[in-house]
Order: sequence, then structure tokens, then C-alpha cells
Amino acid sequence: MDVVVRTLVDTAPGRDGLVRRRVEVPPGSRVEASAGAGGELWYVIDGTGLLTSGDDPASPVRRDTALWLPPGARCRLTATAPGPLTLDSVTLPAGPAAGRTAPAGARPRVSELGDCPVEVTGDRRFRVLFGPGNGCEAATQFVGEIPPGRAPLHSHTYDEVVLVLEGEGVLHAAPAEHPIAPGICIHLPPGQLHCLENTGQGTLRVLGVFHPGGSPAAKASAP
Repeated sequence: MDVVVRTLVDTAPGRDGLVRRRVEVPPGSRVEASAGAGGELWYVIDGTGLLTSGDDPASPVRRDTALWLPPGARCRLTATAPGPLTLDSVTLPAGPAAGRTAPAGARPRVSELGDCPVEVTGDRRFRVLFGPGNGCEAATQFVGEIPPGRAPLHSHTYDEVVLVLEGEGVLHAAPAEHPIAPGICIHLPPGQLHCLENTGQGTLRVLGVFHPGGSPAAKASAP
């Protein structure tokens, strides 16, 4: 079976923006990753596999394993479970911050969600997998947990793409509203007023990547 790669969002078609893709690797198959000038952030949504890079020994990856591929880094991800290895990949735009993370012979960096400290803003929790001062100067990758309810409208100064991992809700992006569910990808341009409402009974869990990097808690309230 072939590896399936599907583009979920391209924030600047034909130019240099954030590009989010979903990658499905069948059991026993592998995908070769080669980061471009901006680098790439990867995340294991489901399944298990092996990560190999250069002459380094293979290391296991599983659900909630994250990878930062600095510019020029190469690696191979092989699916080892009975089911497919499902991956999220976000390609970053090139820029000075990206270039600073590209030493000779760059290797992927690994972060496990369970090893990342929980941070709290209001009634929402998040864990930063990569970000400035935390392995990746170019962008921030985090998993957020939203309890039932709705936060006030707000905006950010950065460009953000959000993937819904679990739960259901509504994206309020004034004046529009859109239902959200697992697999839905959202693009939030800088300055876009928005909030995510959890309309379910459980936690709404999202995977966010924003550029340039910073804190997921940094926001401006609606006037």
C-alpha cells in the first residue's frame, strides 16, 4: 500500500506560508521527510513506528510524539503497528528564525507530550512541545485542552493553524461560525478575532502550530 499525503491547509498558496498535511503510512511502509528552508514540525496522531536519521540508531515513536526537523534535516518514519501510522506535518516559511536552527548535519529533535509541563490560562490547559527556548526558535507547537464552554473573542499577533484531535465544538470567527470535529483544520491569520467553543461533554483537544513562535497564552481581547 502507498503512503497517502493530504494537504489540509496552505495559508499562502504560491507563496511562503504554513502548510499543514496529514500523512497516513500503512503498516510496514515508510515515509521519507526532508525539511526545507523553514523546517517542519511533525506529530504522531495515532499508531506506532520507528524514527531513523543518518547513522543514528532507530528510536520508537508513538501517539503524542512530536518531531522538529530543522532546515535541511532528513529522517525516515516507518509504521510498525498492525494499523497505520497517522502523522501531522506542518511546513514552516523560511526566515531568519528558521535559518538560525540549521547547524551542519541537522538531526530531528524529539519531544513527548507526557514529558511537557502543563500550563494554564483561564480554564484552559496546554503543553508546549516545541517553541522558542524549547528546541525550536522558528515556531511553537502545542496541544491545548478546552473544557465545555466558550471563552471571550480574542486575537493573536501570529499566524496559526489548529487541528482538532478530539471533541466537538464551534469556531467563532466573527462574524462567521463553523462546526468543528476531529480532523478539522483551522487557519487563524494574525489579528483574526476568534474563539473555540466546546459544545460537547468531554474535553476539546487541539494541536496548534503558530509562526513566529511565542506563548499560546499571549492574546489581545476583542475591543
